[in-house]
Amino acid sequence: MKTTPVTAQDLQRSVIAVPPLARHEDLSLNEAANGALLAHLEAGGVRNVMYGGNANFYNVGVSEYARIVDMLAGLAGEDTWILPSVGPDYGKMMDQAAILRSRAFPTAMLLPMSFPWTDEGLAAGIRRFTDALGKPAVVYIKSADYLAPATVARLIEEGRIVALKYAVVRADPAQDAYLSALRQAVDARWIVSGIGERPAIAHWREFGLRSFTSGSVCVAPRGSMRLLRLLGAGRYDEAEAVRQRYLPLEDCRDEVSPIRVLHDAVTLAGVADMGPMLPLLTGLAPAQRERVAPVARALAAWDREGAGA
Repeated sequence: MKTTPVTAQDLQRSVIAVPPLARHEDLSLNEAANGALLAHLEAGGVRNVMYGGNANFYNVGVSEYARIVDMLAGLAGEDTWILPSVGPDYGKMMDQAAILRSRAFPTAMLLPMSFPWTDEGLAAGIRRFTDALGKPAVVYIKSADYLAPATVARLIEEGRIVALKYAVVRADPAQDAYLSALRQAVDARWIVSGIGERPAIAHWREFGLRSFTSGSVCVAPRGSMRLLRLLGAGRYDEAEAVRQRYLPLEDCRDEVSPIRVLHDAVTLAGVADMGPMLPLLTGLAPAQRERVAPVARALAAWDREGAGA
């Protein structure tokens, strides 16, 4: 596992995968399936792997946390960066900081708080967490005006934030006043497009973001990595053709649930058996699985055939 401090070059070297977490029927960790998914990502060129919402870290107990992060560290390849999440509440993140401090992970992501929080209180929590961890954090921004741009800039200047995962959904991702304000306050290298392939090109061209996260990369890693390379080369028409391949699965995720659809899509595509979801979430209903299965399998088949390379 990569343990060196995270740089802008690290963020941009690979799509940042955000996979689900596999469990057995009794909800214990399925090490073999989690290893198979990681190996699938690595074989497709992915080297940055973030375990957050899609892995249902919101509902992970502190009592299980050390087992999870130790398993993931042990499964990762030598050059693979594993990024675990913490929180979202203050008490949980501080308990998790104590666990992570004794381990070699170069950072951790703070899951977004939905209620209650204030700008000043969130900034104070980030400061206390990074003090406890002894390293800077990734901050997950999922709602508009979650942190004031000036607050983000101060935290970056203090060395508290190594990256922002920006995942505020807009009808038109090219029109985003909050992202524009963040870009005016901080350099683009700190901000990762955090909503998969759908807005990746708009975020790249309109806001200068040079990295993106993806859930669907777990089904089709080669294509997602090709999209990143095409963007880097300025070959936008070809990048758009690749992006279109991901939209049917992304449409399913938006229609039902991004987390639940991805969890079952990895299984249905034949990548690895993710098993049941940890409460308080559930897997797809039979009719939903019938809708998702052919879409996931088609994307996986295209990726195996070379992903348009």
